Amino acid sequence: MNVLRLTCSPPLLFACSHCIQQILEAVLHCHQMGVVHRDLKPENLLLASKCKNAAVKLADFGLAIEVQGEQQAWFGFAGTPGYLSPEVLRKEAYGKPVDIWACGVILYILLVGYPPFWDEDQHKLYQQIKAGAYDFPSPEWDTVTPEAKNLINQMLTINPAKRITAQEALKHPWVCQRSTVASMMHRQETVECLKKFNARRKLKGAILTTMLVSRNFSVGRQTTAPASVSAVAGTTAGIVEQGKLISAGAKLTFEHLLSDLSPLKTSHPFTLTDLVADMIK
Repeated sequence: MNVLRLTCSPPLLFACSHCIQQILEAVLHCHQMGVVHRDLKPENLLLASKCKNAAVKLADFGLAIEVQGEQQAWFGFAGTPGYLSPEVLRKEAYGKPVDIWACGVILYILLVGYPPFWDEDQHKLYQQIKAGAYDFPSPEWDTVTPEAKNLINQMLTINPAKRITAQEALKHPWVCQRSTVASMMHRQETVECLKKFNARRKLKGAILTTMLVSRNFSVGRQTTAPASVSAVAGTTAGIVEQGKLISAGAKLTFEHLLSDLSPLKTSHPFTLTDLVADMIK
């Protein structure tokens, strides 16, 4: 399995449709097997190879749970802040629909380069999510088709009972009829926004990792490092209880951090599946 780090000139929007289709197919398979991922985000998407049009794979099932059928229950507070669903934040019973909500956030990011919910203040961020307070501002969304917006709206439906399922989403016109409903060109501004979003995420992750590495070093001299700090490199950050960090790659070296923060470089044109790889390095 390869995690690729690439950049691009404007890719085709139908490639974004193809990308989300592969993600939904993987999610559907998980759901049919009774598995809820609970931590879907760009960082947990991998490419199967370095070839163009490589298959998109789901990774990091560390927070995944098993459910029986359409079981809904309180399985604990888990996930990544910007991708948490309203029902999780309200500490209500939840199940498979939480993955669809996260897919909606991912699709939004892929289309315009920034997330639907964002605030430096986590409390305000959670309030936005619980209220479903997102929109499609101009000019970024002017060239995005109504079908794409409709799919996002169905994925980001506050009531999980009314939220579209993975199987239904795969039958949505924007996914299954992308050759006719998907606009052909991605805005250059979208690509630039994706780069900025990616860089901001990397910087935040690197700072967090550095803090935990320092903590691990100081604690390790006195006692055994806690599991939350000694997580293996590459594990993504999640939450089990609000305010408690459980994994952040404490074995990551400073060389890795410097490499991760290196500037993005333009390259040859390629599909949005490759752009996803740029977001997950």
